[in-house]
Amino acid sequence: MDLNRDDAYNLLTKYLKNKNLIKHSLAVEALMKALAKKFNENEQIWRITGLLHDLDWEMTQNEPEKHSLVAYEILKENGYPEEIAKAIKIHNHLHHLEPETLMEKALYSTEEITGLIVASTLVLPSKSIKDLTVTSILKRFKEKAFAKGVNRELINLTPQYLGISLEELTQIALKAMQEISKELEL
Repeated sequence: MDLNRDDAYNLLTKYLKNKNLIKHSLAVEALMKALAKKFNENEQIWRITGLLHDLDWEMTQNEPEKHSLVAYEILKENGYPEEIAKAIKIHNHLHHLEPETLMEKALYSTEEITGLIVASTLVLPSKSIKDLTVTSILKRFKEKAFAKGVNRELINLTPQYLGISLEELTQIALKAMQEISKELEL
């Protein structure tokens, strides 16, 4: 299959209608692309994995145990490679599937940081991601009451899974998201 980003986006928006969920998908796409670049991996595969990771969210939000399993089936039906479909299936920690490949580990441990970055941006007076700093994000990371929906346990797996510090992950994620600030409306 030829991995076309526009086709992947069209598939995403066929199933996801919520604007904030689409923006989350765009943020994770940008992060995964940046991580692929850092690790000299295939940027197209990684970015499409990030873009499509929550493809089934609106269909499964009331049954979180089905989240990512439905996406896996949709991706297989649409001819996406197993490495993308499997990474997406594994990223739902409720399945207790152990990520094995570098891409699986990256998606599993890092996607949550995009939510922390968005929340950290929205509390700034300017509400502009351009004004956000790594220091500010890391400070917010330590505040358990801030952005309670962000699973910090998963993010804390990043050093073990990817061999990079939380600070480096935060730098990579912030830069990637700043580069698409218009699309994220931040």
